[in-house]
Amino acid sequence: MKYFIYLFSLTLMLSTTPGHTQIKPRPARFKWDQLPALPDQFGFAGSFSGVSGGALIVAGGANFPDGGAPWTGSKKVWSDKIFVLDQPNGRWKIVGRLPSALGYGVSISSNNRLICIGGSNEKGHSAAVFSINYDGVSIRLEKLPDLPKPLANATGAISGKIIYLAGGLFTPDAEQTANVFWSYDVSGKGGKWNKLEAWPGASRMLSVSGVAGQSFYLFSGTDLVKNTSGQLERKYLNDAFCFTPGKGWKKLADLPHAVVAGPSPAYTSEDNTLLVFGGDDGKLAPTSSSLKAKHPGFSDEILSYNPNHDQWIQCGKMLKKINPDADINPNASIWPAVTNSMVIWKGNLVFPGGEVRPAVRTPRVIIAYPIKY
Repeated sequence: MKYFIYLFSLTLMLSTTPGHTQIKPRPARFKWDQLPALPDQFGFAGSFSGVSGGALIVAGGANFPDGGAPWTGSKKVWSDKIFVLDQPNGRWKIVGRLPSALGYGVSISSNNRLICIGGSNEKGHSAAVFSINYDGVSIRLEKLPDLPKPLANATGAISGKIIYLAGGLFTPDAEQTANVFWSYDVSGKGGKWNKLEAWPGASRMLSVSGVAGQSFYLFSGTDLVKNTSGQLERKYLNDAFCFTPGKGWKKLADLPHAVVAGPSPAYTSEDNTLLVFGGDDGKLAPTSSSLKAKHPGFSDEILSYNPNHDQWIQCGKMLKKINPDADINPNASIWPAVTNSMVIWKGNLVFPGGEVRPAVRTPRVIIAYPIKY
């Protein structure tokens, strides 16, 4: 396996928002590299990803195992495999199977376990919630309270002991996105999911969420609307909201552009700013069906949100292109990816797999090392 290192500093630009003073945040810097690729030629989108037993875990997800796409007649297939990487220089191994093939749920790492929430497969959407516990040798699955309803394509993050879950889609053929906001106490108090008041905006799915301090943040996403021909299409959103216990929801400044299906959760830096990596900005959405295999890929921009000033800044770009290796699908040699998670592992940011253009997955696992001042 060859490793390609790309080192850059995010040059943060000045940002002036009406009603706010001009700020100049401290630049964030990363060194980019690759971990061993997942042992699948095509990789997966929508996998559950997290940490347990000190190891990186990637489970489930879906791909087109013949390397095709919907427009070539290929069928999407969901996976039930649980992959584990014990060390950054180690090898991936299969340590078990999910209760069923599943993907496109929410991943939460908490209390030395990966919690898998909802998702979908070829039979529909799931309300199941369970944890993957790894002891260095084998895995143990533990069932947790089901969601109030089956849900996929939601977003979620954990603040202290509370998991927050927002938006999504109730069924594969739903004509409306889910306007739901649920919470669950991982310490076991109450033993069920609580229904909370939703944000004061459009319902949505495929958002990016994050946590800073005691607050939960909801960024972007897409709603479903009918066009003039009566057909459903996506409405890309660039609004943002913040939920604080005891205070409720607050509308925030809009993002510079949509970040639909971007790696979630957002990364919270030491100074409590939130970084959002890539995502689908929607610019190519009207032509994606005609572009097909010629689609150039998704956004490589990194956006920074400063809660103290309620300001967004376009603060740099991600590693855009990776030279293909002989053991990697060359069609997936570009990056960044969407419909994947951001995992904090050993103090670094890991982005396992995902979708690099419509219908094309990648087995690559990207790592970003924060460079401290």
